[in-house]
Amino acid sequence: MNTAIVGASGYGGEILVKLLAAHPKVNLVAVTSRSGAGKSVSSLMPWLRGVLDSLKFENSEPHALAARTDIDCVFLAVPHGVAAEYAGVISKSGKKVIDCSADFRISDPAVYEEYYGQPHPDETLLKDSQYILPEITESGWAEKKIFACPGCYPTSILIPLYPLLKKQVIGTKHIVANSFSGASGAGKQSNQAFSYCEVNESAKAYGIPKHRHLSEIEEQLGLAGQGPVVLQFNPHLAPMNRGILTTITVPAGQSTIDDLYGAWKETYGRRPFVNILSPDTRPETKHTVGTNRVDISATKDERTGNFVITSAEDNLVKGLAGQAVQIMNLWQGWDETTGLLHV
Repeated sequence: MNTAIVGASGYGGEILVKLLAAHPKVNLVAVTSRSGAGKSVSSLMPWLRGVLDSLKFENSEPHALAARTDIDCVFLAVPHGVAAEYAGVISKSGKKVIDCSADFRISDPAVYEEYYGQPHPDETLLKDSQYILPEITESGWAEKKIFACPGCYPTSILIPLYPLLKKQVIGTKHIVANSFSGASGAGKQSNQAFSYCEVNESAKAYGIPKHRHLSEIEEQLGLAGQGPVVLQFNPHLAPMNRGILTTITVPAGQSTIDDLYGAWKETYGRRPFVNILSPDTRPETKHTVGTNRVDISATKDERTGNFVITSAEDNLVKGLAGQAVQIMNLWQGWDETTGLLHV
């Protein structure tokens, strides 16, 4: 299958290029970047020297991509608001769109506007899109024109919590999620707050109490069957390049740790990218960076009556590019691990 990437010069776009260039069932035929237009891909991504020397960055123009007959699927790695402009034009040409922005993650336009500070750029397109977290999204989505790839923070929270809510191991009240992300989660930007001297040897909370990803997290958890979910989400910037570590506390009620692990194993026992660790082992970002895997574990604190749940992932792979490729694999009917076991 022939693929293209729009916005390939960002951190997530770079990982997409790397994954698609090595994918055994994919030809990467177009890569766009306004800042890199005319330059060879390998000149800006030296690890691809000898692999993609002939491929050059093109200008990002949606109608030009839509008109090309040698492209079957387009990955969008551009900011919210911009993605919908491309998705509308490209999807009308019959090409599948896998969007890594927030434009199609929220089903309610009013919620999108509340959290992103602007009206949804194309409400009509929402009907042609589907939010897909491969491990929990039910079948029947492959015919949609646009696939919305989940955010990095939401993936680290939805994977451990969704089956627990669905199987009523936990309730919807008093859920607190504390997450720590590497600086690459903010993307490439010339912002003093993300400069080396500001980030190195320091950690800080931000986006409290209403980070944008909270809207996505609560909407998806609300689909688990127990009704609306309101949780406290506390994101932090950590002094590392990549990775997300999330710790969640939630009242256990009458449920046991065996109930929790039983729900996880029933849901994820055959899924290759969720690694369930024993209650005495804590996930670490250094073990998931460079993989498309989420590591999860939990313990029950008998003193407080809470479950304490921890997850770790690579924000640029399972939290973005790898998950987008996983979605593509499932849409095509390929093994979902294709091109993702040796990231």
